[in-house]
Amino acid sequence: MLHRPVAATCHRCWEGQFAGPVLFVLCHAHRLDEKNRTHTLEMGGLFSRSAKEVASLRRNGKVSQGLAVTGNACIQLEIGSKTDIGRVRKNNEDTCRVLPELKLFIVSDGMGGETHGELASKIAGDAITAHCSENSENVSVPFGEVLRPDLSEKTNQLASAVRLASRRIYQASLDNPLLHGMGATVVTAWLEGACLSLVHVGDSRAYLLRSGVLNRLTTDHSLVAEQVRRGLIKPEESHLSKMQNVLIRALGVQEQVEVDATEHILESNDIVLLCTDGLTRMVRDSEIASLLLENSDAQTSADRLVLLANEHGGEDNVSVIVVHIGDAV
Repeated sequence: MLHRPVAATCHRCWEGQFAGPVLFVLCHAHRLDEKNRTHTLEMGGLFSRSAKEVASLRRNGKVSQGLAVTGNACIQLEIGSKTDIGRVRKNNEDTCRVLPELKLFIVSDGMGGETHGELASKIAGDAITAHCSENSENVSVPFGEVLRPDLSEKTNQLASAVRLASRRIYQASLDNPLLHGMGATVVTAWLEGACLSLVHVGDSRAYLLRSGVLNRLTTDHSLVAEQVRRGLIKPEESHLSKMQNVLIRALGVQEQVEVDATEHILESNDIVLLCTDGLTRMVRDSEIASLLLENSDAQTSADRLVLLANEHGGEDNVSVIVVHIGDAV
C-alpha cells in the first residue's frame, strides 16, 4: 500500500517550506508521465505504476493528493569520474566537477585553443559551483531572469547558473582581446531526492541507462546534429562529417545564450552519465551501454570509458561522470 505523506504538495507548484519529512506529489497539470508511467515512493524504494493503476488507487481513496514521487528521503549514490588529456591534444581543456555534498555534477569542454579553452571551461565550472552552493545555503539568492513555470525552483536555479557562467566567459573575452573567441560547452546535473535537474549547452551529453537501455537525455547543439534533424544527412553518416566541431550554441560566444533545461525522475538501479564529446566521437552509444552494464562499480566504469576512448584514437580531451542510483533510505 502507499504511504500517505506527512505533508504533500505538487513539487512544480510548491512555494512553501516544510519541516520534517515531506513527500512531493504532482498535481494533474504537472504530472510527469513519460511513456505512460508515473513514479511513486513505497516502503522507501522507488518503483513505477501505470496510469491505469494510479487512477484505480485514486478511485479507491488510497492516494489523497496525487501520487507521491519523491521527498527528503536520502537516495544512495555511487559516483565515479575521470578527465584525461587524450592522445592528441597538448593540454586538457575540459573541466570536470563532482560535488557530492550538493549532489551537483558538471562537465564542461572549453574551446578557443590552448589555455583559452581551459580558462573558459574553468570559468563555467567555477560560476555554476558558486551559484548553486550559494543557493543551497541561502534560498533567497535571486535567479537573475524570468523563471520557467514548467520547471522546479532547483532546475531554474541551475539554468540561471549556466547563463551566469556564459556571461562570465563573454565578459572575460571583452576584458581581454587575447581571449576573443573562447567559449565552452556544458552539461550539468543537480539531484534532489529522485528528481534530476539537467541543463546543457553545446555537444557535451547526458545519458540515462535504465533496464539495460541507454537513452540520450540531451540534444547536441551542433551543425551536424541540426543537419540530421532537418534530414539533410542520415544519423549513421554524422560521425563521418568534417563539420563535427562546428557548434551552433555555446557558452560565452554571445552576451546571451539559450539553454536546454529538463527534469527526470530517477529509479533505483538507474545509471546517469555526463560526458564531453571526447567520449562520444570515439565510442559508439552501443559500446557505452555495454561497458556500463558490464561494470558494477561507478569509478571502474568511468576509468574504462576514458580508456576505451583513448584506445579508439583519443583525438580529444575526454571527461566522464558516472552516477549509480541506489535505493532510497
